[in-house]
Amino acid sequence: SGLKPSATIEVHALTLEMRAAGEEVVSLCVGEPDFAPPTAILEAVGAAALNGETRYTAVTGTPELRAAVAADLADRKNVAYAADEIVVANGAKQAVYEALLALCGPGDDVILPAPYWVSYPSMVDMCGATYTTVPCAREAGYALTADALAAALTPRTKALVLCNPSNPTGCVIDEAGQRALLQVLDDHEAATGRRVWVISDEIYERLHYDAASPHVSFAALGPTALSRTVTINGFSKAFAMTGFRLGYLAAPLPVAKACAKIQGQITSCASALAQAAGVAALRLPGDALEADVAEFERRRDLVLVLLDAAASKKGRLNPPPPPQGAFYVFCDVAPCLSLKVDGAVVGNSTNFCKLLLKKRKLALVPGDAFGDPNGIRLSYAASEDEL
Repeated sequence: SGLKPSATIEVHALTLEMRAAGEEVVSLCVGEPDFAPPTAILEAVGAAALNGETRYTAVTGTPELRAAVAADLADRKNVAYAADEIVVANGAKQAVYEALLALCGPGDDVILPAPYWVSYPSMVDMCGATYTTVPCAREAGYALTADALAAALTPRTKALVLCNPSNPTGCVIDEAGQRALLQVLDDHEAATGRRVWVISDEIYERLHYDAASPHVSFAALGPTALSRTVTINGFSKAFAMTGFRLGYLAAPLPVAKACAKIQGQITSCASALAQAAGVAALRLPGDALEADVAEFERRRDLVLVLLDAAASKKGRLNPPPPPQGAFYVFCDVAPCLSLKVDGAVVGNSTNFCKLLLKKRKLALVPGDAFGDPNGIRLSYAASEDEL
């Protein structure tokens, strides 16, 4: 009864209701590309359907897709997983939840760097575990630091959920930063004998804007990283396949098998047609997504310019650190929260976003849902006119 609805889904539903009632609303709340998937992906769906690939697959996915995922992780991310260490899920969200269910339960604690993705706390709650929020400073680009991680570890700590690139901030923790985090976890295990797992949510890793510092998978940092990491990825964001509901996890075999058992009892396999599309996506040329990534980067730059201009007018917005990945900007609106509107103090980011929607027909997601009550998330996966 205490389970909260997803804030992004809730705001999106309200936006759709307003539009259905004839109101014009600009929505920058949903993390969904406005591009169509590459043609080869769409053609693969039709070909698979006509070829009779419309039945159940193995719970963990088709051999073709699992082999393609393993090959992609090896070739692009320098991480060696066998095909039987891959579990194909109905979206990366399901993969995260299954990893938490497999690893955590009552008495365990999960570290969530904040701002965090809105669903992580509820997922931990549904496992019967608890979570510790570790605030990450705007001045540090919202990156989790080794010192902050070390201070948060306890004998009950079972897992760290690391979203990199981050939803909602777009922060990318570079290789050096991740190695510092790994050293903290290795030292903790050596001192206590307790392993802390890392659920590394890398769903946005292809949407990365710093060519000089490419994204590095946590599991690629070395043997101690690989043995403690569940890598999460999927097809929704980079390939614009949100409606296909296709993601995966890659993990040491005992964890992968546990996740497969869980999935077998809740949803069984992912869609056979979506899996055929996933194979086609991983077979695209290496430069197939370059134009889309460049467009997201252009939009990011536009949004940052507009936000800087807004901040300079009345000083009621703290300019955000430039996102290095994903397609979000996380804005600190603390100076606005003490303002009065219609005789009442704004008070918090939820009220701020409600007022924006009511008075300016602009839908954003409040930072309260991300563990930062002073922030709001803006998605630039939208047209230039909307931005």
